[in-house]
Amino acid sequence: MNKLKLLKSSWEKEKNKIALRGGSYSLIMTAIVLAILIMVNIFVSSLPTPLTKYDISSAKLYSITSNTKVVVNALKQDVTIYWVVQSGEEDDIIENLLNKYDSLSDHIKVVKKNPDVFPTFAKQYTDETVKNNSLIVESGDRSRFISYDDIYIEEPNFYTYSSNMYFDGEGAITSAIDYVTSEELPQLYALEGHGEAELPSTFRDQIEKDNIEINTLSLLTIDSIPEEADSVMIYAPSSDISEKEKELLANYVEDGGKLLVIAGPTEDGILENLYGLLSDYGIEANEGIVVENDREHYAFQAPYLLLPKMKRNEITNSLIEENYYPIMPISLGLTIGEIPEDVTVTSLLSTSSSAFSKIAGYKLSTYEKEEGDIDGPFDVAVSIENRNDGKIVWFASSNFLDDMYNAYSSGANVNLGMNALSSLIGESEAMAIRSKSLNYNYLTIKDSTSFMLKVIMIGVFPLLYLGVGIYVILRRRRMQNETV
Repeated sequence: MNKLKLLKSSWEKEKNKIALRGGSYSLIMTAIVLAILIMVNIFVSSLPTPLTKYDISSAKLYSITSNTKVVVNALKQDVTIYWVVQSGEEDDIIENLLNKYDSLSDHIKVVKKNPDVFPTFAKQYTDETVKNNSLIVESGDRSRFISYDDIYIEEPNFYTYSSNMYFDGEGAITSAIDYVTSEELPQLYALEGHGEAELPSTFRDQIEKDNIEINTLSLLTIDSIPEEADSVMIYAPSSDISEKEKELLANYVEDGGKLLVIAGPTEDGILENLYGLLSDYGIEANEGIVVENDREHYAFQAPYLLLPKMKRNEITNSLIEENYYPIMPISLGLTIGEIPEDVTVTSLLSTSSSAFSKIAGYKLSTYEKEEGDIDGPFDVAVSIENRNDGKIVWFASSNFLDDMYNAYSSGANVNLGMNALSSLIGESEAMAIRSKSLNYNYLTIKDSTSFMLKVIMIGVFPLLYLGVGIYVILRRRRMQNETV
């Protein structure tokens, strides 16, 4: 009995030693793991923001596009971004975006300016009322003020009779950087003298944002188009150009010039000289107004508000990838025929095969097809290139860029127009950096997927954890019994 007691006592002491050693080992391992975690955290916190933060927001609010990277990577001079904001009033989205720019290049420096501490600082850059979280971008003698209202933009939604909020921080900042560091800005000449419509405000603002200077041009008083013109634009004329003007424009394109035309049907019918620029390249401008007979290809129960098919091209690719679709109202039908040698004609937007052109034009009294109407399909936007790198982009609707129709298309119309203009002036990185929607997006999943997720989250995972726990307990008990 005494021997048995001694064995038990000895075993208890040995068990305590084993437990003590096991406890000490656990403490040591815990301390090592904690030390490693602390070191990892210190290391990660010292890394640049792009390496430590991942943008999972649906609108990619905290990410920047490749267009911005092209502009920033090309910097050869220092740029300072002044962030005018009171302490404690910093906008999180703007702060994250500025950190991205700061980490992209050694040439970019972000400096906070508290208006309470520097009340007169912003006055040397702008006469506007400066709101919190406004920005000033400066390089050398050039600067640009970016109001908070230019970063967060409110636009009407004609579908819901409400408004949508957009974040345009990246577009505004990148445009400002490009502006303050550019020696020469692209020159756009807008033709006048033919009852051209005034440029819609949204389109004009986007042109200015992309640092393109707009000049007016009258071909009646000159013998040639100015050499400094990077592109010539003809916007919604109501009367025809002269033979002399047509010759000047044709020669300009033939010699490598770039022409943007936004011109559709007029109340007076065909503008023969203007549309004659198309016929030189084997493209016919059909009389009348295009009407769609396919419900999938017109909007708001109005067959003249076309929802055309988009063909892949450098001008359309960004819209196709983002599932944005333009609206072409009151359009002229173009038919591509025999194309001359050394000329490339690309269809950008086209109707369905059910479309037809109402030769009655603005005097039409019905959307039904009548005798004399011209069968489609038609192209309503084309791109033309010749052997000398001359280029024409033609949108066959004078109302295409109107603010109302642009709003109906959720901004797709102006984006398409700007992409066309950017391709003409050779500023591919200037293609519109789309503002990002701040409206809520909801994840919609199928019932079968929802059921599977419930089974996994409620059933599989808990049972798996329970099974692992039971296995560990049974294994420990078996080891203890084996030791005894």
